[in-house]
Amino acid sequence: MNIRSLTRGDGVVIGAAVLLFIASFLDLYSIDGAPDSVDLPSLWGSGPVVFGVVLAGIIGAALVVASRSLPQMPKVAGLDLGQFGVAFTIFAAWSALGNVFDVAGGADNIGNGSSNGPSPGTGLILALIATLAMAGGAVATPLVPALKAALIPAPRPQAPQPYGAQPPTGYGYPGAQQPGPGQPFGGQPQPGQPQPGQPYGAQPQQAQAPQPAPSDFSPFWFAVPVPRPLFAEDGSQSTIAELAPGTWYLAVEQRGPSLVAQTQDGRRGVLQDTSGIQRG
Repeated sequence: MNIRSLTRGDGVVIGAAVLLFIASFLDLYSIDGAPDSVDLPSLWGSGPVVFGVVLAGIIGAALVVASRSLPQMPKVAGLDLGQFGVAFTIFAAWSALGNVFDVAGGADNIGNGSSNGPSPGTGLILALIATLAMAGGAVATPLVPALKAALIPAPRPQAPQPYGAQPPTGYGYPGAQQPGPGQPFGGQPQPGQPQPGQPYGAQPQQAQAPQPAPSDFSPFWFAVPVPRPLFAEDGSQSTIAELAPGTWYLAVEQRGPSLVAQTQDGRRGVLQDTSGIQRG
C-alpha cells in the first residue's frame, strides 16, 4: 500500500471513520428526566444502527481508501470496489439520518402515540455528522482539486548533478591530482611549469577548453498532482508505468512539451501531460 498516494479527501474519509468509531461507544438514547444511575445503551446496543451506520460506514471508508492506495483494485460484477465504498458511505449517512428522526425504531408509536419516546443520544448525533462528512469526502474528492492534492507531501530530494558536470577536485577528493614536488596542497600548476615526470625544457601541454554541453537542459526532480501514465519512448501509446502523486521522479530529457522521466526502479518513458507538476 502506497501511503503517499492518499489525497486530502482520503484524509477526510479516514478522520470521519475514526470519529464514527468513537461515537459508536457513546449513548444511543437521550431520555429527559432519567436519573444518572440509568445505564443507557451505546450504538452497539442496536442492531440496525450497528449494521446500517457503524459497520457500513467503516467498511465504506476502508474500501474508498484502499481503492486509491493499492496499485490495482479488484472488481466485483464489473464495478470497482471503490465505487462500492462510496455507496456504503452514502447508505450509512442515510441510515444515520433515519435513526436520528426515529431513534426508538417505531416503539413510540405503539398505542395512541401520545407518549414521548427517547431522543437521539450523543453517539447517534456524532455518527450522523461523521457519516455525512465521510460521504461528502468520498464523493467530492474526484471533483474538487483541493481534495485531490497529496495528503503527505513528498520530501524534497537533493538536486541532481547536471549531465556533463565535473565532480569537485582538489586535494582530498577521490581522483584529484596530488601535489607535485614543491607545490602546495590544493594548488594548481602554473602555466609554463613542467608537470611531474616531464623532462626539463619540454613545453607543457596546454589544457583543452571544456566542451560546451549539448543543451541547456539539466535533470530535475518532479512530482505529479494526479496519477498520470508514462508512455514508451518509441512513440507508441503503450503505457509502461503510472506516476503517482507524492512520489519524486527524475526528468532526464526534454522533448518539446513532454519530458522523458525515470522511475525509481529505473524504467524510462515519456510523460506527455506535464501540466501542474511540482519541481523539486
